[in-house]
Amino acid sequence: QVQLVESGGGLVQAGGSLRLSCTASRRTFTGYNMGWFRQAPGKEREFVAAISWSGDAPFYADSVKGRFTISRDNAKNTVTLLMNAMKPEDTAVYYCAAQSQGRLAVSAVFYDNWGQGTQVTVSS
Repeated sequence: QVQLVESGGGLVQAGGSLRLSCTASRRTFTGYNMGWFRQAPGKEREFVAAISWSGDAPFYADSVKGRFTISRDNAKNTVTLLMNAMKPEDTAVYYCAAQSQGRLAVSAVFYDNWGQGTQVTVSS
């Protein structure tokens, strides 16, 4: 089990940038694939980006590809989501998640540790 704490959410204008961070409590953070998901009001939680335990082969949802970048620093037990060229449709609660086993997944069902979420609001 690993505890995850997100930070960095807030209000930004369309076209602006935000950086979300997720810090994990466990020293074995390197064994976890990490993902970011988001949930807008009235909508289901959706995949945003994921990165393997080694930092190789980050994967993105089509809606954020080219605008968002996921990265991790295993020495600091952190994973970061840099969001550029933001759009009002990016408004959601963003969740950090850890996948303890298996191949890098885009479905939330394969992630067994979740943060509490951080609100991101993009104004038009």
